[in-house]
Amino acid sequence: MNLIYTGKTKDVYRLNDGNIKLKFKDDVTGEDGTFDPGANTVGLTIEGAGKSGLKMTKYFFEKLHEKNIPTHYIKADMDDVSMTVKDAEMFGNGLEVICRYRAVGSFYRRYGAYCEEGQPLDSFVEVTIKDDERGDPPISKDALDALHILKREEYAQLEKLTKEISEIIKNELEKKGLSLYDIKLEFGRDKETEKIMLIDEISGGNMRVYDQNGNYVEPLRLEKMLFD
Repeated sequence: MNLIYTGKTKDVYRLNDGNIKLKFKDDVTGEDGTFDPGANTVGLTIEGAGKSGLKMTKYFFEKLHEKNIPTHYIKADMDDVSMTVKDAEMFGNGLEVICRYRAVGSFYRRYGAYCEEGQPLDSFVEVTIKDDERGDPPISKDALDALHILKREEYAQLEKLTKEISEIIKNELEKKGLSLYDIKLEFGRDKETEKIMLIDEISGGNMRVYDQNGNYVEPLRLEKMLFD
C-alpha cells in the first residue's frame, strides 16, 4: 500500500486493489490542549483515541448500511486501528457538512447576538469549505453552484442525507440518555457509480454530545457510555 495523505487525525493509504485504508491516530483536533471538533489544528494526543474513534465509526457505519444509506465503508480492523473504504471523489478540496441541533461552537460564536448558547435549532444544516488557511469558511448553496463545486440538486441531496444520517445517530445516542448538539459529516462521490456517499468517520471527534445533566461528554467517555 502507498501513503497518499497524512491527515490531522488519520493517515490515508491506497491499497493494491484500488480501495483506500484509513489509519486512525490518537491525535484529536483542538486548541491550547482543549478538544474542539471544529478546530483546524491538532490540539492534543489522547491515548486510545484512534481505536475509540474507529469503534464508534464501525458501529455507526454498519447501522447506516442496515438502512441502505450510501457510505464508503467496507470493513474495519480493530487490531490494526484501520478502516478499508471505497475510493471517493471529493467536492472541490473537500466539504464539511454540519447538522446543528443546538447553538454551540462556531455557530454561537458567530450568531451569539441573536441566540442564547445551547438554544435549540431545527436540525440546521451548514456547509463549510475545507480550507485551514481561511478557517474553513461557511459557503452557501448558490456559491457552491457558482464555483462549480456542487450543483443545486446535489446540495438538496446532501442536505437530505445529512438530516437523515444525523437523526439516526441522534436516536442511537438518546437510547443511552445522551443528547447530540451538533455533528460534522463529510461526503464524496463514489468513483464507480458517481453517487453521493458518506465518507470519513463518525466518532466522538466529529460531534458534540451532552449528558442528562447538561455536561459535555468527551470522545473517549462517549465511546464507553455508548457501548457499556
